[in-house]
Amino acid sequence: MKAIVTSRKIGHVDSVALAGRLTAADAQAVRQEILDVLARGDSKLVLDLSELTFCDSSGLSVLISALKAARGNGGNVVLAGLTPSIRALIELTRLQQVFEIFDDAEVAAARMG
Repeated sequence: MKAIVTSRKIGHVDSVALAGRLTAADAQAVRQEILDVLARGDSKLVLDLSELTFCDSSGLSVLISALKAARGNGGNVVLAGLTPSIRALIELTRLQQVFEIFDDAEVAAARMG
């Protein structure tokens, strides 16, 4: 199953939920969707990964691209709702030292808002 991307506002903060599998096949399209959301908003973004079942290195590069774009505009990207397998991947790659991680998107948005 390919990655499904949905965006919404939580208060004043943009949230993008990723569901399914984020792999090289979808990475460029997902990256563009996230960058479009960042461009329309104020560069504060919650990435809700609670429905993400798999992520490869291309998927991780999408997350990092979003963070670079947001920080370049004075914003930030945080991660929320990590499943055990995605959390293990984030910790294996030490990205928990780069991204703030929250249990759910609403808590993350409240902290950023």
